[in-house]
Amino acid sequence: MGKRSSFDRVPRDFYPTPAEAVAPLLLHLTPRTIYAEPCAGDGALIDALAAAGHCCAFASDIEPRADGIHERDARTVNCAPDLYITNPPWDRKVLHPIITNLCQQAPTWLLFDADWVHTRQAAPFLPWLVKIVSVANSPIM
Repeated sequence: MGKRSSFDRVPRDFYPTPAEAVAPLLLHLTPRTIYAEPCAGDGALIDALAAAGHCCAFASDIEPRADGIHERDARTVNCAPDLYITNPPWDRKVLHPIITNLCQQAPTWLLFDADWVHTRQAAPFLPWLVKIVSVANSPIM
């Protein structure tokens, strides 16, 4: 584990997305964005985006925790959306194949720590990077 290893990891890195973490994202979405959420968990990110008028056309998770979320693995999911928006698990063995799969299909918006882009592990994914939105004091992690 890295610099944030002072907390206990939960199985499958299930950390619900707080609504406050979504607010900065809203400024960068077009009105009534239609997207897919491939790491939906309990649907918290979907709910926060819906409250702002956006629509999730497809939601999945390897271990769904709410009705309406399909059981799929984001490393292989393929639903041909206009874009993906997700707060993925941070385990590199899972995260890296998720990034590769999603980015090869559609623009992909990932909720990450801002310093991730400055790590060695991020290097192979930088060619897909178009925009970084840093959020001070983000409650995500």
